[in-house]
Amino acid sequence: MTAVESYNRPGPRFRTALYVVLIVMAWQAFFHAYFYRKNQKPWYQSRQSMHKSSVRYQKVDGEPKHWDLDKCMSEYFGNLNPPERKNLEFLLGLRNKIEHRDLPQLDVAVYGECQAALLNLENYLVQEFGLNYALTESLAISLQFSRSRPSAQQESLKSLAREAQSVLDYIERFKAGLSDHVLNEIGYAYRVFLIPKVANHENTADAAVEFVRTEHMDEEQRATLRKLTVLIKDKQVPVSNLELKRPAEVVKNISSALPFVFNMHHHTRAWKYFEVRPNGNSDNPKATKSSYCVYDRAHNDYLYTNAWIRKLTTELTDSTMFRQVTGQSPVEKY
Repeated sequence: MTAVESYNRPGPRFRTALYVVLIVMAWQAFFHAYFYRKNQKPWYQSRQSMHKSSVRYQKVDGEPKHWDLDKCMSEYFGNLNPPERKNLEFLLGLRNKIEHRDLPQLDVAVYGECQAALLNLENYLVQEFGLNYALTESLAISLQFSRSRPSAQQESLKSLAREAQSVLDYIERFKAGLSDHVLNEIGYAYRVFLIPKVANHENTADAAVEFVRTEHMDEEQRATLRKLTVLIKDKQVPVSNLELKRPAEVVKNISSALPFVFNMHHHTRAWKYFEVRPNGNSDNPKATKSSYCVYDRAHNDYLYTNAWIRKLTTELTDSTMFRQVTGQSPVEKY
């Protein structure tokens, strides 16, 4: 609750850093409670006890040293890697980056991940301990002061790019390593569109916000939602767009890294396969996957990020994947 309060309180410049530190502590407390309930001590064993029948534990100020969040995740999830785990891994790495920095502009870049961590925590609390531990009645959707945010957000992101390049590099590297499936999962990052709603019936007039899960929609409802999101969503720009590259540069970089011949035709097939940008005759050329590609209105073409180069370099190293993405068998370099 303190994590939420620190984030939602108007004014603080350190909101994301405070929230991330506190939500990591909350998750760690959840895991410890879970292990205690299972009669498992979440304590680090002493090295001297590893090969003895009697178990000894490391101590700090006379108290057992508890597992940190990374160890807790390893014990709880095992070999599973659900979006919720990726969300926590992201925030844990981010905490290590920002604990001693004042980066207020970071808020707009990681809001989705912060919100997902909170909702995931409640889901797991209810799953493991029951409905009595739900936070629903204690939480509310934070109020927004303004409808016009895009320009301010863009200026914040530019300022952030100047002040904390290492943090931005971490965010870009982490997201580039995730599959599109995980990136789009609500368990990794929670994103919503607020659509003004006029009540059609008196008994629905007091419902200010309605949450509808997309998997419960029919195709017609999904089509309507897609149209609405095109109309109202902010243009998502990469948080680090200082080194955008033209297609020829992308091809050159990838070609030098791959064991196979890679040309412009392969690149075209790749952006179509991964759907990172629309076709040339699109009515909405700005509809790109902004972590990989952005539309350059001044030149009416597209620029690509370093994350896109890394993605293709990783994906296309495998010959089977190369064939699947480009539609051609890979040709090894001589």
